[in-house]
Formats: sequence, structure tokens, C-alpha cells
Amino acid sequence: MTEQQYGYFDDQHKEYVITSPFTPTPWINYLGNDGFYGLISNTAGGYCFYRDPKFRRLLRYRYNNVPADQGGRYFYLKSADTVWSAAGRPVQTELDHYECRHGLGYSRFIAKKAQIRSELTCFVPLGQTAEVYRLELTNLDAVSRQVSLFSLLEWCLWNAEDDGANFQRNLSTGEVEVDGNVIYHKTEYRERRNHYAFYGVNHPIRGFDTDRDSFLGPYRGFDRPLAVERGQAGNSLAHGWSPVASHHIDLQLQAGQSQTLVFVLGYVELPNDQKWAAPGVINKAPAKDLLTRYDSAQKCQAELDRLQQYWLSQLNKFQIETPDKRFDRSLNIWNQYQNMVTFNLSRSASFYESGIGRGMGFRDSNQDTIGFAHMVPDKVRERILDLSATQKKDGSAYHQYQPLTKKGNANIGGNFNDDPMWMVLSTVNYIKESGDFSILEARVGFDDEPGDFTHFEHLKRAFEHVVNHLGPHGLPLIGRADWNDCLNLNCFSEDPNESYQTTQRGASDVAESLMIAGQFVLYGNEFVALCRHTGRTELAAWAQQQVDNMVEAVNQHGWDGQWFLRAFDARGRKIGSAENDEGKIFIESQGFCVMAGIGLGDGRARQALDAVSERLACEHGIMLQQPAFSGYDKYLGEISSYPPGYKENAGIFCHNNPWIIIGESMLGRGDQAYEYFARISPAFLQEKQRLHKTEPYVYSQMIAGRDAATPGQAKNSWLTGTAAWCFYTASQYLAGIRPDYEGLRIDPCIPARWPGFKAQRTFRQALYEIEVRNPQGLSKGRVELEVDGEAIEGNLIPYARFGGRHRIVATLRTAD
Repeated sequence: MTEQQYGYFDDQHKEYVITSPFTPTPWINYLGNDGFYGLISNTAGGYCFYRDPKFRRLLRYRYNNVPADQGGRYFYLKSADTVWSAAGRPVQTELDHYECRHGLGYSRFIAKKAQIRSELTCFVPLGQTAEVYRLELTNLDAVSRQVSLFSLLEWCLWNAEDDGANFQRNLSTGEVEVDGNVIYHKTEYRERRNHYAFYGVNHPIRGFDTDRDSFLGPYRGFDRPLAVERGQAGNSLAHGWSPVASHHIDLQLQAGQSQTLVFVLGYVELPNDQKWAAPGVINKAPAKDLLTRYDSAQKCQAELDRLQQYWLSQLNKFQIETPDKRFDRSLNIWNQYQNMVTFNLSRSASFYESGIGRGMGFRDSNQDTIGFAHMVPDKVRERILDLSATQKKDGSAYHQYQPLTKKGNANIGGNFNDDPMWMVLSTVNYIKESGDFSILEARVGFDDEPGDFTHFEHLKRAFEHVVNHLGPHGLPLIGRADWNDCLNLNCFSEDPNESYQTTQRGASDVAESLMIAGQFVLYGNEFVALCRHTGRTELAAWAQQQVDNMVEAVNQHGWDGQWFLRAFDARGRKIGSAENDEGKIFIESQGFCVMAGIGLGDGRARQALDAVSERLACEHGIMLQQPAFSGYDKYLGEISSYPPGYKENAGIFCHNNPWIIIGESMLGRGDQAYEYFARISPAFLQEKQRLHKTEPYVYSQMIAGRDAATPGQAKNSWLTGTAAWCFYTASQYLAGIRPDYEGLRIDPCIPARWPGFKAQRTFRQALYEIEVRNPQGLSKGRVELEVDGEAIEGNLIPYARFGGRHRIVATLRTAD
């Protein structure tokens, strides 16, 4: 068997085709885009929810179950004595043919068994609170065949965290209604809920089941339900216990005949005074309206076409054509798609994040916007202002907020001292992309100080928070942690029952972060430029002085001779120094200090990145630190608790690899930058599917490093800041197509072997068709710019002059 045994890209259809139901881990896709979302695996496992995966989850899913991936949208087929699944599992019957096609906002499953072909297409229609499942069955035999079809969903429309703990209540609350071919789930609806779920089909049913144990039979799993085995539903009504929804349909298919059924899983919210149609009878009118919208194959196809056109319109805002089709595939399709999913969900709901705790991250969501602002800037503006409202009056912020309430998560709290400055990045990037300076005047209160404040005031207080929280060396205090949540320098935990990230002992007025120092210089300079651009000259001068002071502090205290230190701990001792036995060099401070321009003029930036190449880079990516920590150190915290090579203990944390790539591009080292990009990008890693394990079409958070037992094995896919940072890096620094306040800047850094490339870029109301030419075989050089044949000074396309559709030619030349 080849390494690419599990699947391949179908670029024409913008799909990833999975050819085995037994992938190394469940390979998933996301459905939905407007508040109703679904996670669906390559065997139709997973769940869906409305806005909040903890409080509005429709389906039950079992993480860490054996076998894996239990709970989902199941369709059992039975012909004669053969039983199989339309999506490959949970029934273990081997199929004659299996195929899962994950596309943009939909997944399609094709199966063949016993001369019956099934094609199941799952999607969430735009703007709707429903999943639609179109199931087409075809008789490939030369004679008529009878097929029994059983659908199955298991409900979980209550607190998903409580579902795994409070059995004495949850096993006594299940309630349903059955009305014709529609099953309504109304558990707890009689009390505080104003929402219910339903599952219907556009075909007469022979029977149904709503009680799980009645459908499965005693001590049976999803793989062999008793109702399917005996070929007859029990018409069970759930009273307490575990409610499910199952339709039983018998079909007679003539030779060569096809028949299409449409199932709709929906969510309904109602005003409290409209909840009931009669005592004990829920108001079904909104559900029936949803059902009629998708009650035919033709209506489904029209909605699928609309969904595909939506995605094409989004992706077409940035398209690139280079000599490397893997690079094109990544940027044109899968990276942008992952950016949208990650922006929608932050880190809240994946097959590695259960969706019951984290909510939307302040740091995470601000960073996610940089991969998405070119697609739907209005959504980015809304997200930034939501984040602004969770900020506290001293400039700090809640680390996370809950999507239903948009209130800060007090259980996690704040004091992650890198959080505030991320909002400067998101806001500046948004304004450069959209030209919308009005966001600065939007009125937003603070979480602990309601009132009429401008968003700009929030940015100012974010900047001031760093200035007001400096340590003994004039460097930023780390607080509970900086970007690396596992570097817990004020925790000192020796209790296995404590949370590293929320435990703090004593004042945090000594431990300092060089990563935040570099971040402050980088985005502090952006804040200064924004102040100057908006006429705040006095504030700009003061802020520039603070930035200059930080550069001086880094120069005086943060340079270790060959690279930048990582931190000073709570005892004032160096972290990330040649003086240390382990953890001598870290990636974060090298990336951020170089991106901030520190050391570009005197050679230290080059020296630091050379040290990264020598000490941190391996074939699978750039490791977080070296050497790995071999034992637990309470003065370092969680980072030293992981086995060597995994996660923060010398794993390849893909999120920060782009910071080094940007640094290399600033030095003009395009071949090295591109090589680093290729090492972690899924489109380049198809020959490593078995080793990599996670989905080969999206980025993962972590790849095991050189010290691990399995170097190159990935974990924690989909919801990672890697997606936004890789797109931002590849589009704005490798391709060099970078938004600025006055227009679009062209400043590429590419492999010297490339003769050039072409790109199409929507920018505000303009459409630029860009051709970059590299006649001298350079990685980076002086850009000669032409717009519609007219030579333009510099490398900026001024938007005020060129606001329509224009052809751009940028030629790289050696410096004069």
C-alpha cells in the first residue's frame, strides 16, 4: 500500500476525496457559516449546534470513545440479509466501494453494496438553522430489489458538559413528539427552554423509534442495532432515558431505478408566548416551514448550487498561480476555507476541543481575523468590536468569551499579558484591508466599565497596559502566560489537581517575556503609525518613545549573544539562554523580535534566524525550543510537563513557524522561507498521510518534534491560529501582496528559481490582476511597478487613483 492510501485532492471540484473509512484519525469537515455549524467526519460522525456547542448542541458525540468517532448522522441500509452503512460506519460491513468527498461547506458519501449504490450529501443551507441530508439510492442490479432504510440521530439539546456528569437528571428528562414523518425533540422544553429540534423526511415512513435502547437493543452498539437486524422499527416513544430519532422506510427499487429522499435536522427558537400550539403540544409551524424548503431533490440542488457559488465568490477574492501547484492549492482553496472555519469557531469545537469550555479566545480570534479580512470584512469588524467589549478598563482582557452571551469567561479570567496587543494587529489589518477608519470611532464599553468609549480608546489602553506592566529589566511582565500558555512562570504548581493556566502564587512583578517585548515593538509601531495617520501626533510621539524604550531594553537585556532570550522567570533567571542546560533557545522571541525589526540593522536578526536553522529546524518543521525538557520544573510550569517532542515541550507548534518565515522574508532569504513553509503545509505532505495522521488538507496545531517517539505525527487539527498566520505569511510576505492604508503594496520574497507568478486580488472595490516577473532570478529585490502600462514610483498601488479593475506588472530588479 502506498503512503497516499487514504485520499487525494480533486482540485477541479475543490474537494478532498477520502478512499477509506479507516483513516488514521477521523478526518472531518465543517458545515454551516451563519451561526449554525456542524462537524462531520469521513464516516458521518460528529454533531451540530446553534451558536454555542455547550448550550445549544443538537447531537450527542462521544470523545475518546473506543472505537473512535461514535455518534453522528447514521443511515442503515438492509437488503435481504445484508446490512451496511451509507457512510462506511458504524456498521462494520465492508463495502464494495466507499468514497467521502469533503467539499466547501458540504460532504458527500458514496457507497456500494449488494448491488445498491447510495449517495449521501450533507450540508447546511446558507442562513438556515438546519442540516440537510440528501440520500439517493440506485439499484444497480438487473432485477427489482427491496431496501429497508433506517435513519438515526441521538439528541443532546441541553448542556453538553452536564450531559457527561449529571446522569441522575439527564436519564429522566427525555421527551419527544412524533407527527407523521417528523420527530420533534422537546426535552426540557416545558420549563426554561424556548427552543426545540426536529428530524423529518420527505417520504412516508413505515415506523419510527425515539428511545435509544429500544432501537439498539440491550447491550448493543451503533454497529448492530436490533431494529435494523430484525427489519422493523418499534415505534418507541422516549419517556426519560436517552431520546433518539429514527425513521424506518421500505423502498422497492426496480432494475436501474433511483430514488431520492431528503432528511432535515433543524433547530427552532420561539418567543416564550408562542412556544405552544396547545397544552403540551409544541408550536411546529417554524419547523414545517423549514421542512418544505428542502422537500425535493431539486430544492436541495438549488441550495447546494447557491452554497457553492457563495464559496467561489469568497475564494475568488484571492487567487494565485505559481510554478508550484501545491502552493496554489493551499492558498486558493484549503487555507482560505480553513480560515473561515477557524474564524467562525475560534478554538471552541473540533474533534480535539469538546466545545464545552473554551469559548471564543481573545488572543485567538484577533489573530484569526488576519486570514479572513479580505473575504468578509464586515464580519471581521463585528468580531473586533465583540472582542473590544470583553476588554477591561485597565487595558487587559478576558482570555475568552462565550459566544451566546458575548461576556468574558470568568472561569478562565485574564492576566495573559500578550492578549491586549493582538487587538492592535486585528484592527490595523482590518483598516488596511477595508479602508474603514470609522471602526476607531465605534462606541464600545469595557467589561468592567460600561460607558461611551471609542474603539480607539480600547487600543490606547491595550498599548498602555504593556507600558504599565514592566518588570525589573524594563521588559513586559508575562502575567499568567504570554502566547505560550504553557510557560507558567508565576504558577509553581506541585498539586496535580491545579490548573496551570489559572493558578498564580504571589505577585507577578518579576517574570518578563521577550516574546511580548517583540510583539509590543511590532504592533506598538503599528499603533504609532495609526496615531499619525489619524492626526494624533502628540500621542504618537509619546507612544514612539515607549516603543524606543522597549527596543533599548531588548538590546540591553534580551540578547544572549547568538539569539534572543525567551524570558526571565519569577526568580529573575534567564530562560532560553545558552547558560541553560535545557531550553537554550525558543522560537517565539526569535520570530517576534525579528518581525519587529530588532537587529535588522546590525546583523543580529540574521544571527538569530541562523541559530533557528541550526538548532530548531528539523525535517517536519521548526521546533518550539531545544533541547527538550527532560523533567518537570515548577518554575516553568506546564511546558515541562509534556513528554519531550510533544506540544510545547519541543514539539513543532505550527502556529509560530510563520513568524520565522516572515523574518526570513524580511532578510530576503526566499528559498529558506519557502522551505520552512513547505515543511508544515498539508498540500506538501501528501506522501506522509499515515505518519501525519490528521487531515491532509488542513493545518494542525502541533507536529511531533525530533525528540518524540513518532516525529512528524500531527495532532489538534482544524482550529488553530496556524491557518490564519500561514495564509497571512504566504500571501503578504512570500507573494508579497500586502494591504496598506493608501493602497496595495507589492513586495514579494519568493524562491529564486521562480520566473514569477500571477495573482488576482480583490482589494476594497478594486480588482487587480497582478503579474510578478523575476527575470534576474532573485528572491527579493527592488520592484518596478506598472499599472495598465503606466510606470508607478515605488511598490504601492495607490487606491485613490486605481480603484477599479487594473492590470499590474511588478518586475523584481537588483537594488541600484
